[in-house]
Amino acid sequence: MPAHVSLLYPFVPVSALTDEDERGVRSLAAGFPATDLLLEEVVTAPGFVAVAVPGLQSIVDAFCAEWPGLRPYKGRFGARPAAHVTVAMGADDPTAAARVRAAIGSLLPLRTRAVAVRLVVLTEEGWQPRLTVPLGVPDG
Repeated sequence: MPAHVSLLYPFVPVSALTDEDERGVRSLAAGFPATDLLLEEVVTAPGFVAVAVPGLQSIVDAFCAEWPGLRPYKGRFGARPAAHVTVAMGADDPTAAARVRAAIGSLLPLRTRAVAVRLVVLTEEGWQPRLTVPLGVPDG
């Protein structure tokens, strides 16, 4: 899977996903414009290295509010996890984490643009796209 910001993980399991859930994704995506982003900060937590994406925090918050029964990251990062792009997981060795942090930090700042929300589902074949919705485009 390419670099991405998870808006709400874990999401509704594919076996329980409804048309109403998909409509909710479409509606939320329509309510947020495509956004230019400046990625500048590497963040770490035990076993985890990421790049902060504060420009997408409002959409992450909106997804969490739309599905209040889902605990983002099973509570690992609190009730309001920061929008981020994960670059390393399992970096439990502080020396390895520091190397990853330095390597990623040397690539920043980085400018990019968020243009769509992609809903992916976990299947027997791995992660598969279910739907892609452009940001800021009314559904209909």
